[in-house]
Amino acid sequence: MVSLSSALLLWLAAEALDAWVEATALPSLVIETSVEVLARDGRLLRAYMVADGRWRMAIEPDAVDPDFTAMLVAYEDKRFYNHGGVDTLAVLRAVAQAAWQGRVVSGGSTLTMQVARLLEDSGTGQIKGKLRQARLALALERRLNKAEILQLYYQVAPYG
Repeated sequence: MVSLSSALLLWLAAEALDAWVEATALPSLVIETSVEVLARDGRLLRAYMVADGRWRMAIEPDAVDPDFTAMLVAYEDKRFYNHGGVDTLAVLRAVAQAAWQGRVVSGGSTLTMQVARLLEDSGTGQIKGKLRQARLALALERRLNKAEILQLYYQVAPYG
């Protein structure tokens, strides 16, 4: 049985986490897209790179093949629709595997955490960076729906 003082500490910790996430400053969610030159029939003739040297094509969510989205979620973040930005089970699995193997063998990042990393162009592998990604992912999930997060992913993920 949980004591009253333990319950109070848990409640205070949850409130502190909530305030920490709520105070998160979001980076710009407006993604610069490539200028496109189209033929009269709508075919793409040429696209110009954005400032970071990449092609970022504007795309509407309904233009993405649903099978692609299903495969993306299955491969990258199978519990995407069931977590609030951080998949606790995936993080625990990754930590346990790293402890057991003595090195990182799998990640625990969610699609939302990947969006957070790509929006801020932050690196991976450092605890401070992972905490920032987790905080930003939790904040993104509070302000955007899953379709909007996928839309950001489609725009910022490097597809080669």
